[in-house]
Parts: sequence; C-alpha cells; structure tokens
Amino acid sequence: MTRYPLRQMIAALLFVLGSVTLAIWLTQALRFVDLIVNRGLPIETFLHLALLLLPQFFQLVLPIATFSAVVFAYNKMQADSELVVMRATGLSAFGLAKPAFLLALMSTLAAYGLSLYLAPLAHGAFKTLQFEIRNQFTNVLLREGVFTNIGDKMTVYIRQRESSGELLGVLVQDETDPKKQVTMVAERGALVRGEDGPKVLMVNGNRQERDVASGRLSVLYFESYAFDLGRIQQGAALRWREPRERFLSELFSHENTPIDIEHRTELIAEGHQRIVAPLFCFSFTLIALAAILTGDFSRRGHLGRIMAGILAVILCQAANLGATHAAARSLTAIPAIYAVVVLPSLAALWLLLFLQRRAIPRLAPAE
Repeated sequence: MTRYPLRQMIAALLFVLGSVTLAIWLTQALRFVDLIVNRGLPIETFLHLALLLLPQFFQLVLPIATFSAVVFAYNKMQADSELVVMRATGLSAFGLAKPAFLLALMSTLAAYGLSLYLAPLAHGAFKTLQFEIRNQFTNVLLREGVFTNIGDKMTVYIRQRESSGELLGVLVQDETDPKKQVTMVAERGALVRGEDGPKVLMVNGNRQERDVASGRLSVLYFESYAFDLGRIQQGAALRWREPRERFLSELFSHENTPIDIEHRTELIAEGHQRIVAPLFCFSFTLIALAAILTGDFSRRGHLGRIMAGILAVILCQAANLGATHAAARSLTAIPAIYAVVVLPSLAALWLLLFLQRRAIPRLAPAE
C-alpha cells in the first residue's frame, strides 16, 4: 500500500524536476551561445560553463517538484476512488500520507546535499570559469564596434578585426590607477599572448595620460607600443567569493578581511537560508497533503483545494524571498526565514490532525 503511490510520486517527481530544470537551464545557457557563434569560445568550455548551472536549478526546483508529485499522485488516487478504499480499511490521514512523507524525506536529503555541497561547489567553479573567460580569453571577448569591459576599470574598442587577426582602429581606456586615466588610440594592432598573459600591440598611435588631481594632460606619440593586459588576470586570486560560492562553515566563520566584514550580514543570512531551504520539501508536502486529504469527498474533484495549495506554495516562496532579502540587510530578520517554513507546516499539520475526519465518508445508521 506504500510502494504503489511512492512509485507514482517518484516518477512524477523526476518528470517535473527534469522538465522544469531543462526549461530554465536552456533559457540561461542560451546567454552563452553568442560566445561560441560570434566570439570563438571552445565548445568544451561552453558545455562546462552550462553544466555548472544545473545544481543551482535542481536546488530551486526540487521543493516545487515534490509538491507537484504529491498533488498529482494523491489527486489521481482520489479520482480513482483508491483513497476511499484505503480509508475504508481503517487508514488514518497519516497512514495515507506515509508514502508522501517518505518522498519528502528523500527530497529533503537530496536538497541538503545540493544546498550544503554541490550547489556552492558548482557555483564557485562557474564564477571562476566566468572570470577566466572575461580576463584570459580576451580574444574571444573583443568584438568589432563594441566597447568591451575587461575587468572593472578597463575598456577596449576595435573598429574592425581582419581574418588574419589584425585589429584596425584600436582604443584602450585604462582607469586601473586611481591617480591617472590613460587613453590609447592606434591605427592598427594585434592581440598576442606572452608569458605574463595577453598583450595588445599597437602601431601608429598616441597615449594620452591625464592626472586626476591636477587635470594635467600629457600626450605621447608612438610607432609601436605594447600594452600588457596580464596584470588584470592577477586579480583572479583576489576575487571576492560571493555568498553562494561558499560552504556553510565559511558563511558563519568568514575571514576578517574588510570586504568580508562589509558583507557579514549577507554571509550569515545566506548560511541560515542554506539550512532552511531544503525543509521546504517537507513543508510543501504537508501543504499538498492538507489540500488533498482534508475536506469532504467529492466525485467532482478537488480543484478548489488544489488551487489553494498552489497559492499557499507561491506565497511561501514569495515570503521566503522577502525574508532572505530582509535578513541580508539586518540580522534581526533571520527568525522570519525560519518562520516562513515552520508556520505553514504547522498549519498543514493542524488540518491533517483535526479536519481529516471530514474527509471520511459516513454512512447513515440503519434502522
């Protein structure tokens, strides 16, 4: 009596999880197609970049997929009168809910594996690879007629790229030194890779340097000039790791660097969110069971109660986002993160405990 509904729910869970994750993944992965078609990024790098997004999407979709699987399986058994037969054998609402609890337990364990290990590991690898593409695959990012940002304080523009690799109409704006601004313009140029990283070789141009404090401008005309882009890549090791890239221990025991201290609230809020998020698998399962197993039996179905369950899930997701953003600004809002998952679960349990009797069809006493 447990295996049959559990098999149905697992099949529905895998279908919803796969289809929704695939749809979201495709919309996000298409952002990187331009890197292959127009910029020459290797297909292996693109696939690696796209696959690193999957754990985040699995983590996001798993609670919703669990809710959908429970609603589908129990609503189907309700429509086929199978739940009526099970109730007639003496099963309580919690007896009927046992397969759903097993599914919720498996989903919660999988969600914790994603939340505590796989998702931060994959997101950290994704951000590192994205940084390398921006700063090491400079030839990939440079496009004709487009101002390309390399790092945070450098912009490169080329008017035309020849098939031989020669660049025509090169402009480089360098603001990496806060005390001066450098603008370089050249008729022709080329991008070469040296031992220290990529360099822009410019021919027939000028270098304009403006002192920020005094406003003084100095101009240097050159026939040949090499501008080193490799020093930008040296900042890769100093790149600040976002909260989603860190493991749970790193979120609560972060380093005492100035930037970590500045983002301390965000790091702690992310840590609490990692603990709470997998519990939505259980919370949404309870909401689904409360929608299906409580109330009077009706052969017309329970569309109204199912829609109420869907609305409750949407409100929980919205409240969770609001509580997480509030906690990232002030740690006093952290209890709200836990309340969003605990209060709906308690309400659903109350419905299962005290209103399940209404779902049991009663026969009129015989005279």
